[in-house]
Amino acid sequence: MQTAIRTPYLDPGLEPWPKESAPRRALFLDRDGVINVDHGYVHTAARTDWIPGIFELVAQAGAKGLLPVIVTNQAGIARGYYDEADFRRYTAWMHAEFRMRRSPLAATYFCPHHPIAGVGELRCECTCRKPQPGMLLAAAQRLDIDLAGSVMLGDKVSDMEAATRAGVATTLLVTAGNLEPVIDKFQAWGRQS
Repeated sequence: MQTAIRTPYLDPGLEPWPKESAPRRALFLDRDGVINVDHGYVHTAARTDWIPGIFELVAQAGAKGLLPVIVTNQAGIARGYYDEADFRRYTAWMHAEFRMRRSPLAATYFCPHHPIAGVGELRCECTCRKPQPGMLLAAAQRLDIDLAGSVMLGDKVSDMEAATRAGVATTLLVTAGNLEPVIDKFQAWGRQS
């Protein structure tokens, strides 16, 4: 289980963090089912429907000083439905959509592997596919993130498990694409931290 974490998509607007500063906190977000409606292997603008409230939530996180970072399993790459270049083009478009709505994302980490359905080298056990914590650990190292002070927002048990394994203390589960209960919990969390 020694596959390298893919180079993330870093938003062009991401400013470097001074090394002498204290680590920053992050809002880790799964993608399908949290940011966009999970229509199955979404990788084009035409197939994208946003989860209601996601832009406001990400803007609120940024206002609280949290760095919004996507961590997403992308089995569609492993299965050969689209390639990494397609995924990166789509991700650049998605980041631009968030910037346009004044809720910028910092980075998107992705896992292109699948242990059973992957094609070629992408069929493997890896350290990045959630519930493994590899993407969160890589983001923490590269972006100087305090994992214990961060939050994970996901719609699957594997998202919560990856966050817990990485040392993220707060996890919020999105059910059926409904962010309202999560927004309330996130606001409460912000008052406590």
